[in-house]
Amino acid sequence: MIQIRRILCPIDFSDTSRRALDHALALTRWSRARVTVLHVHHLSTPIYVTSYVGPEALQPIMLTDLERAQLLAALNEYVAPDRAASGVAIETILDESSDVPAAILSYAASTHADLMILGTHGRSGFRRLVLGSVAEKVLRTAGCPVLTVPPHAPGAVPRGLVSFERILCPIDFSRSSARALEHAASLAQEARGRLTVMHVVDLPPDVSEPPNPALADYRAARFGQARGELTKAIRASVPAGCAADELVLAGKPHREILRVAGEQAADLIVMGVQGRGAVDRLFFGSTTSHVVRQAACPVLTLRAG
Repeated sequence: MIQIRRILCPIDFSDTSRRALDHALALTRWSRARVTVLHVHHLSTPIYVTSYVGPEALQPIMLTDLERAQLLAALNEYVAPDRAASGVAIETILDESSDVPAAILSYAASTHADLMILGTHGRSGFRRLVLGSVAEKVLRTAGCPVLTVPPHAPGAVPRGLVSFERILCPIDFSRSSARALEHAASLAQEARGRLTVMHVVDLPPDVSEPPNPALADYRAARFGQARGELTKAIRASVPAGCAADELVLAGKPHREILRVAGEQAADLIVMGVQGRGAVDRLFFGSTTSHVVRQAACPVLTLRAG
């Protein structure tokens, strides 16, 4: 079983943060993880309209003791209903930094977080994300798995009732997708949910008239190979007690993943990413990029480790 002991949930007091925290608390139902809710206050730097400003004048404006106490009180008030209703020990941490993503990543690394859960701000937010938002920088470099919760998921769920009954795990037979499949199977088993493991064969369409027999044979061979690899991957990573469906399709991978997720009303998509280079491409046209941007359910992304 995949062990989740420490969950880090950075928040900004938005509705999307609320949904992220709902999912964090739901995961504690079976993981018994410790949840840390982190708010990093962004420190601004003063702007001076003068001919010369010394380096000492460009230091960020720190919070006063009173401002820090007020923010911490707001943070504790934010999680108070969850502490009362769930009985989960929720740690609250207030930090301040001129580089919010770096502060989040540093805290995650120093506490050895097993999972980070982030709310995202929709399509306009993802456009900003490409330009260097907090979420984008965290997703690029986080050393632990990251669960992104979109705002266009179903409305805010009752506390503690988030479920992962239908999990979709697209794989490409890489090391990272093998790790993703292990996590997906573990979550499905713990949640007693149904797991669909899929692979999309990106084949060129046959536009010849009449159809080209050689191309038809090639397509059939690719499908046969993919089915064999998919069955092998499931046998290696999915325990016998976990129900798993196999699905091999042809088309553009991100389109088929999103279509199947919609048809199945998936509660979660679990995907692997190919190391630093692939994560950098994640927001510039890759399959993962399209899925994270457009999915109507949370997406869990993992590196090979």
